[in-house]
Amino acid sequence: MVFVRLALVQFGALRDKSGSLGVIERLLDGYGGRPDLIVFPEYSMFDPTGFSSDFVWDGAEDLSGGWVGFFRDLASTRGSCVVATMFERSSVPPRVYNTAIVIDRSGDIIGVYRKTHLFDILGYSESSIITAGGELFKPVSACNLKIGLAICFELRYPEVFRVQALRGAEAVVVPAAWYRGPLKEETLRVLAQARAHENNTYIIVAAQYGGNFTGRSMVVDPYGVVIVDAGIGEKIIEAVIDTEEVYRAREKMPLHRLARWDLLLDSISELIKK
Repeated sequence: MVFVRLALVQFGALRDKSGSLGVIERLLDGYGGRPDLIVFPEYSMFDPTGFSSDFVWDGAEDLSGGWVGFFRDLASTRGSCVVATMFERSSVPPRVYNTAIVIDRSGDIIGVYRKTHLFDILGYSESSIITAGGELFKPVSACNLKIGLAICFELRYPEVFRVQALRGAEAVVVPAAWYRGPLKEETLRVLAQARAHENNTYIIVAAQYGGNFTGRSMVVDPYGVVIVDAGIGEKIIEAVIDTEEVYRAREKMPLHRLARWDLLLDSISELIKK
């Protein structure tokens, strides 16, 4: 068995990054755990809802900036891997990337993912402030876990998770800022369970809480069973996962091996062309 201890940070980002950083520091100061992996939610810098693209651009940083520097220091000081998020300046101002990064125990950045599927539904237009990334994440190995990445809305795209599972991901980490609304908490849970079950992969959701967002950070096992759910409120929750359970699940339910990829891929290719 290969156990990995997770810490999911659930909080509500403020409307400026210095305030958000203060909330993060307060939560971490009250947390004495020594996890292998610490995960933060989407939009951790600040809640962009209702802000102009110019405002978001002004608050965004490069990967070499102080925001990422804080999380690199956190990783090296605590000896934990970290998945953090940011608004990253792009080559098409004033729109920015919605970016998640993986940092190893030494504080080195080993993975960068820029959200590819943008939340342009239900009256919200993420593309008015965000420019989409150009490629899906390639899983990286850190803290005894092969980590994939997707961001929030992308839970609605099974293909994003299938590709990463086929590339060897044992867990897909999903930083989220899941907007409140009728049945939205149930939707988040059902989607996370489905993505876990159909890929026999852990799904790790760190979600914002408060204001516009639902909370309900969770970890789902490779059978689609929720093993921890944060519910509401600002908090840090822990879970311990066993990476070998991924391979046991895939042995019991060899969904990828049994798939008729010839039919699936031919049909998808044909339909997309139409």
